[in-house]
Amino acid sequence: MALYPIFVEAAGRRVIVIGGGHVGAEKVRGLLAGGADVTVVSPDLIAELREHRDAGRIRHIGRPYRESDLDDGYELIMVATDDGAINAEVAAAGKRRRIWVNAADDPRHCDFILPSVVRKGKITLAASTSGSSPALARRLREELDAYLTEDMPALADLLADMRQEVRKRHIKVASDTWQRAIDGQLRVLLAQRRYGQARARMMERLGIGLMQAGAADGAGAPDDLAPPPAVSADAGAAPGAPGTE
Repeated sequence: MALYPIFVEAAGRRVIVIGGGHVGAEKVRGLLAGGADVTVVSPDLIAELREHRDAGRIRHIGRPYRESDLDDGYELIMVATDDGAINAEVAAAGKRRRIWVNAADDPRHCDFILPSVVRKGKITLAASTSGSSPALARRLREELDAYLTEDMPALADLLADMRQEVRKRHIKVASDTWQRAIDGQLRVLLAQRRYGQARARMMERLGIGLMQAGAADGAGAPDDLAPPPAVSADAGAAPGAPGTE
C-alpha cells in the first residue's frame, strides 16, 4: 500500500460501521471519541454497543447489511466483520459512491487503514505497519505509550501557551531557540507539577523577559532572538488490537 498519513477532523462526520461485534465496538469507541455521527448495521450488538445505542450515542440498523444502507450521506465506511465476501462487496459499493472504506484486517479492501494510536492530552501519536502486522502495530503503540512520560502533556500545554504569548507580543523566535528552551530542568519542573516555575523558565529561555526589559528602556525588539546560554543536557525520556494496522 502507498499510504499518505493524515489526521482527519471527525466531529460531526457521518460514518457507517458494518458489524456489531468486538472489532466494531473498537471502531465505534474511537469514532465517538472524535465526535463522529455513527450508525451501526448489524442484526445483533455486543453489550458495549447496546449501551451506546440505548444512551443515544449511536444509531442502530438491526439487520444484515444491504448496499442501499450506504445511500444516506455517509462520508466513511468501516467494515468490522470477518467475512471476506462482505468486505469485497462493501469496498466495491463504496468505490462506486466515492466513499472511503476501511475493512478490518483486510488491507486489499481498504481505501484507508487505522493506525495504532496513543493519546495523552493534546498529543496524539500514530503508528502503522501498512497493514502487514497488527501485532507489531500493537507493540509500537505500547512502546509509544511508554515514551510519552507524565510531563509530556503538560509540556504540550506550556508550548501552546508560549506560542500564543509570542504571537501576541509580535516576537519572532528561531526554531533552534524553541528546541534549546525544552531542556532537562524544564522537564523536571513539569514532572514535579511546578507549572508556574516552568512557565517562568520557558519565558526566560525564549528571551521574552529580556525583550520586555529592552522595550521598557526604549530598545527595539530584534527580528530574531539570540540563542540562550548553554544549559545542562536534556533529561531523557524512557524509550519506548484488532482493527489496527
